[in-house]
Amino acid sequence: MGLYRLNRLFHPVSRRALDVAVDHGFFGEPQFLRGIERMDRVVGELVAADPDAIQLTLGQARHLQSIPGKLKPALILRVDVANVYGSLESGSRFSMHLPNAVEEAVRLDAVAICANLLDVPGQPELREATIRSLVQLRRDATRFDMPLMIEPLVMKVGGPSGYITDGDVVRIATLVRQAVELGADLIKADPSEDLDEYASVVEVAGDVPLLVRGGGRVDNRSLLERTVAVLSAGASGIVYGRNVIQHPRPAAITRALKAILHDGATVDESLVWLEETQR
Repeated sequence: MGLYRLNRLFHPVSRRALDVAVDHGFFGEPQFLRGIERMDRVVGELVAADPDAIQLTLGQARHLQSIPGKLKPALILRVDVANVYGSLESGSRFSMHLPNAVEEAVRLDAVAICANLLDVPGQPELREATIRSLVQLRRDATRFDMPLMIEPLVMKVGGPSGYITDGDVVRIATLVRQAVELGADLIKADPSEDLDEYASVVEVAGDVPLLVRGGGRVDNRSLLERTVAVLSAGASGIVYGRNVIQHPRPAAITRALKAILHDGATVDESLVWLEETQR
């Protein structure tokens, strides 16, 4: 496969990528909507900050792709939906993908599609459903040379609020490897609890580029330090959502992250720049 679309995702010099995920509304949870109530404004602000890609859903991709000109972030299209983020009392769990996902991605000029591979305690049917989805998506993606980003999502029970991501490096590495075996062209994976062990996750991904998820909101220094750590472990980039869109200055933190990814800036240099732009 040529997968020439990925030439619009990765930076031509650093060969890394910053993807800002703004697909949270797809999952039907009210807490995910903070900061993204007006998607036209959110996408406009992100485009001005110029990340390498913005991850959007079928219903929101138009806000990016209707912008004229070729100097704008690439589109990564989220093509599956699940209800794993609700409370434990929310009833049965499901996961499904758009039946015409790849055709829609081609129509929308996306550089890749993104879908989950779920490992949720006590919910083996979710893993089966996501594997079935990925097998079908892989078939269609091959037909159109559409890159497939698989998101291995390892979860655990997190109190009454439901399931949360699990930072166990062995579970993460195992699911990442299964994603590779299923034919991923890209991996979007959780960080491990101990980032000193993260090289083992990158290792099992082999030559498949691995981008690291951001997870819940953290402070600026923690976010930038985590970014440096996963890049040092061999990650090819990052996929941050709430740490960008719920930041007080989404455009500024996007530029600070780009400086680390593409210009080799240190954490302290990026923090100084953030403080100066706040004055």
